[in-house]
Amino acid sequence: MSGASGPAGSGGLGELEHDRALLGRTSTAERVADILRTRIAEGYFRPGERLSEEAIGQALGVSRNTLRESFRLLTHERLLVHQLNRGVFVRMLAVQDVTDIYRTRQLVECAVVHGLGAPPYDVTALEAAVSAGEQHERDADWTGVSTANIHFHRELVALAGSARTDELMRGVLAELRLAFHVVDDPRGLHQPYLVRNRAILDALRAGDATTAERLLVQYLEDSRAQMVETYAHRVHGTDTH
Repeated sequence: MSGASGPAGSGGLGELEHDRALLGRTSTAERVADILRTRIAEGYFRPGERLSEEAIGQALGVSRNTLRESFRLLTHERLLVHQLNRGVFVRMLAVQDVTDIYRTRQLVECAVVHGLGAPPYDVTALEAAVSAGEQHERDADWTGVSTANIHFHRELVALAGSARTDELMRGVLAELRLAFHVVDDPRGLHQPYLVRNRAILDALRAGDATTAERLLVQYLEDSRAQMVETYAHRVHGTDTH
């Protein structure tokens, strides 16, 4: 893919100017990395896109050294890649990466639901994510549906009340968004799962974590199979069979 910045990158810079206020007086490379990680997860920067130190640093109001340290952190998380004499680019995933992302999701998300304990469960944030996805569907905003689906799974993991697990999933879901961009079919990938998000939410609201876990296991397996096959075809012109 081309390394030139596209519309998503330009929009991302505009959004970063709003994010600047989040840094406050104690701006650090970790905070900048968190902002960029979130923006990657929300689709503002696409695979293969070159990230401009000057433009991003100016938008966030941080030094070049701080930004370079943030890039280093995100490179370690496999979201960015440094190309000698060319700069820093948003990473393009391999098919094996996509498979591994789903393996991690299955381990983490299913474990969270399995370990929820006794109801009731606070599903307020899950409800907001599901409702947002359904509204985006009515508006035929398929990128919005994709983002709402990411939020649903992030909030599902947040039910564990673990900052470490939340941090892990932010990185995993940001990587997953890179794969979504390559497939470039948010309607086909996400619309069929809106009703399944609602079913998992309903089970948790009813206090039935066992049913929620069973639905989630099948959900992730079906999503993995669809995503890996579609991604392999898009990247290599092959399937996984």
